[in-house]
Amino acid sequence: MEPRQRDERADALTPTAGESGRAIVIEPMLKHAAARGKPVRSAADTRTPEARLEEAAGLARAIDLIVVQAGLVPLNNIRPATFLGTGKVDEIAGLTKSLSASVVIMDCPISPVQQKNLEKAWNAKVIDRTGLILEIFGRRARTKEGALQVEHAHLTYQKTRLVRAWTHLERQRGGFGFLGGPGETQLEADRRIIEERIAKIEGDLDKVKRTRKLHRDSRKRVPYPIVALVGYTNAGKSTLFNRMTAATVLSADMLFATLDPTLRAIDLPHGIRVILSDTVGFISDLPTMLVAAFRATLEEVIEADIILHVRDMSHEDSGAQSQDVAKVLGELGIEPGDRRMIEVWNKIDRLDAEGRARILNLAERQPAENRPVPVSALSGEGIDHLIAAIESRLGESRLTMDLLLDPADGAGLSWLYRHAEVLSKDMNDDGKMAVTVRADPKNADMVRRKFLPQPPPEY
Repeated sequence: MEPRQRDERADALTPTAGESGRAIVIEPMLKHAAARGKPVRSAADTRTPEARLEEAAGLARAIDLIVVQAGLVPLNNIRPATFLGTGKVDEIAGLTKSLSASVVIMDCPISPVQQKNLEKAWNAKVIDRTGLILEIFGRRARTKEGALQVEHAHLTYQKTRLVRAWTHLERQRGGFGFLGGPGETQLEADRRIIEERIAKIEGDLDKVKRTRKLHRDSRKRVPYPIVALVGYTNAGKSTLFNRMTAATVLSADMLFATLDPTLRAIDLPHGIRVILSDTVGFISDLPTMLVAAFRATLEEVIEADIILHVRDMSHEDSGAQSQDVAKVLGELGIEPGDRRMIEVWNKIDRLDAEGRARILNLAERQPAENRPVPVSALSGEGIDHLIAAIESRLGESRLTMDLLLDPADGAGLSWLYRHAEVLSKDMNDDGKMAVTVRADPKNADMVRRKFLPQPPPEY
């Protein structure tokens, strides 16, 4: 196994008291793809195998595992029984024993049979990428909704892996004589239990979906525009959320530091109030069952008026991460050219002078209608430009109207402040108050009916 250049301090971030175990992280890589710098999982991926390995090690540390060894494993081909060749299996078995590792993470999809055979050969728990991400989500879920979503995804994943859970039932046989394999009766019973639990969770998630819809409908009656933050995990969404709302959402230099969505109301400079929503971070090869399970949460993004795509511009794989986010958004029906999207180029404070100048120049050369906004959520640099971009984008779909009010109509003016954006108000020479407001199409109709003369009905 080819070791990576490791920062020993980074691999020992978690104190001993919080350890989940000692782990070896493996990044398999086909030799014919290695020459092109491609990992084994996707020929379309632009990441280097080293970057993949570094991310996998970060995922392991996110669940308090101590990464004692991480490296690339070149492969001539994939073995059906063990994924890796016999020599590599024996080599890693020796590493597992000498390093006292209790977990081996294969940063790729592996079949249940491969998982079972590798666990037997290495005498350690083997987790593939999907299992690792599910474990992280399980630990990060704090609300009942989040726990239900994670459990649904986990049961869906485990339903196909019951083969490794019942090796102690070899005395049980299905059928007659020598026909049938061991443990079939128990496997079927367990599968039925899992399916019943999945059905119950789906019912509970439907209730969550209905509750969220009621909340969205109540906000539409006010209504407040929704501004949703999306992006690759660890792109700085929660830090940006805290900067814009003065909230105290957990933000850390850790993959999937936050999972459950958070919503806060903020007032923009021109008086319009919006709901800012911080959502779960995305990641490459996000398990499809997680996308399905979290659809109730991600509907906040689907229904959003503005979508802020937060990117970590200091990361070497920022472009590939952006493609991964676009892929998940595409599964939700949000296409790359969606006019609601604003790219936020975050973490410019981490760039040197040359890198900063390059990013700023690149942003300026983009067309004005989809120009990204460079910011530093940590220092606050560029946040005023981001807020101005949000107001401008919201204003594109809003209608401007000039109204005349009686100066004594305080209730009417208060209603306008609640249901529209008051741009200006002045006293006319004839003693009337001239008010210019801006509102979305639905509220604009309410304003017209309330303050503008209506044509007489036709008979």
